[in-house]
Amino acid sequence: MKIGIYLLALLAGAALSVEGAIYGELGKSIGKLESSFYNFAVGTIIIGIIVLFLGKGSLSYTFKAPKWQLSGGFLGVIYLTILVIGIPIVGVGLAMISVIVGQMAMSMIIEHKGWLGSKATKIKKEKIIAVLLMAIALILIF
Repeated sequence: MKIGIYLLALLAGAALSVEGAIYGELGKSIGKLESSFYNFAVGTIIIGIIVLFLGKGSLSYTFKAPKWQLSGGFLGVIYLTILVIGIPIVGVGLAMISVIVGQMAMSMIIEHKGWLGSKATKIKKEKIIAVLLMAIALILIF
């Protein structure tokens, strides 16, 4: 089961690189903010259809949920818009490795502190070394 999740995560990472490249190019054609808007508009329609037929949750809970739990949409817009702007300037590889280094560093802090509902997990030296090596790779790529 875990192997399947890891493989899906790898697939999602590959899809993010393709998506970033596509929307970076679309940004040149229709505008950077317009490209980001298009992404979320199409995504909203697609996930809306999926929720309509397969959803088992409760969208009405959105109004009762803690506000910090709703910040993900805002952060997603920031993430994608920065990629749309950045990829044509620095390239897909450099943009994505920057994202990965940032994700790894922040995820270690979140897990170490037990923030945002995650289980508190001590940072192991192997994780720190891995992030440092990825940061070095980022410098070498740059």
